[in-house]
Amino acid sequence: MLTPGSEGYDAECATYNLSAGLEPAVVVGAVDDRDVRAAVGFADRHGLPVAVKATAHQVVSPARGGLLITTTRMRGVSVDAERRTVRVEAGVRWRELLPRLAEEGLAALVGSAPDVGVVGYTLGGGQSPLLGRTLGYAADHVRRLDVVTADGELRRVTADTEPDLYWSLLGGKGNFGVVTEIEFDLFPVTRFYGGGLYFPGERLAEVLEAWRTWLPTVGEDMTSSVGIQRLPDVPVLPEPLRGAFVVHLRIGYLGTAEDGERLIAPLRAAAPVLVDLVGEKPFAAIGEIHLDPVDPMPYYDRSVCLSEFTEKTARALVELTGPDSGSALASVEIRALGGAFDREPAAGNAVSTRGVPFVVFGFGVGGPDQAELLRGRLADVVDGLAPWAADRAMANFLSPDEATDEEGVRNVYGPQRYARLAEVKRRYDPANLFRFNHNINPA
Repeated sequence: MLTPGSEGYDAECATYNLSAGLEPAVVVGAVDDRDVRAAVGFADRHGLPVAVKATAHQVVSPARGGLLITTTRMRGVSVDAERRTVRVEAGVRWRELLPRLAEEGLAALVGSAPDVGVVGYTLGGGQSPLLGRTLGYAADHVRRLDVVTADGELRRVTADTEPDLYWSLLGGKGNFGVVTEIEFDLFPVTRFYGGGLYFPGERLAEVLEAWRTWLPTVGEDMTSSVGIQRLPDVPVLPEPLRGAFVVHLRIGYLGTAEDGERLIAPLRAAAPVLVDLVGEKPFAAIGEIHLDPVDPMPYYDRSVCLSEFTEKTARALVELTGPDSGSALASVEIRALGGAFDREPAAGNAVSTRGVPFVVFGFGVGGPDQAELLRGRLADVVDGLAPWAADRAMANFLSPDEATDEEGVRNVYGPQRYARLAEVKRRYDPANLFRFNHNINPA
């Protein structure tokens, strides 16, 4: 247990986004669920709201005056290859889990960034750039969650034992307690065909049009996205990309390499290719599809879901982020959803984006001195795409600047889903102990 000024406090509070720090009154580095129960009980007795952190890739509040529970020491993993399931404790990252699954020839619905935590990603839905259009969200395949609720009780939650809490946890993020362990299904996938094609940024219009018209021609076994990137001038990047303005078209395909080559031929022909990183890969290399940054950095971000991506939408995106836009943003990406992302799982959950075909996420790198500029440019993108915006949002892409009040959070989930979440919140966290998040107020 650490307090401000204690040795190790800053390291325990460290975040991935250096512009979104944590400053709690007390930090508890939990080793097991008993520690979590003790911390929640202490917080309840002393009127301290509770925040939870594994990798801190999504920080909503600095948690001032509250108690922060860190789960990084909770690293247990148990793979049951026969049942095709895995049990994972709250501090495990995907990059630690993927090699374990590969040993058994199995895969899970990991996202674009294997450095994030398994539990937090799954509680926000979990959108895979490879398996999602075939199998849905990671949350759709959860069998059980162990969670410490606001009363300090450790509950083993399934769709049968506590259906309302199960429904709410999966999609409701951290509003209902501290998940200490999660069990979910695995799938016999060992390889894929995919990676990225980098085009000159000046050819953005051609690439977007080729991608837009190509999307309806491929099946659910093909997942794709486009990143509009202004890359840093750093030695880790190859010369054609270093400090360059590029279009990064990402592919994840479950079919054969031969079929994949044929299917993406129209995309390769859209413009001159600077770097081609698409090929046959082991499943554990799924991070090579997006090549998301790994090292912590200061940044500001925003997101918006789109109900369609028309020729006019593409033109607007070019005007907002293209070669003549003067954009200061490091990346603006659009991901195609659809397929199994639209299908409700048998057990049901609170994931808010069924039927939403596209999600756009942007970020700009810079410290507090650039906050006004970057927030303004992000707002330009979100406002500029407003004519095509969907009426919901993806929980895992929400930034501290989004869904900042009850109306905003209600808009993320839609009125009916939010009403059910608020009622479950009233039953399990009536005092709103877990409120350092995109908060669902108790009904």
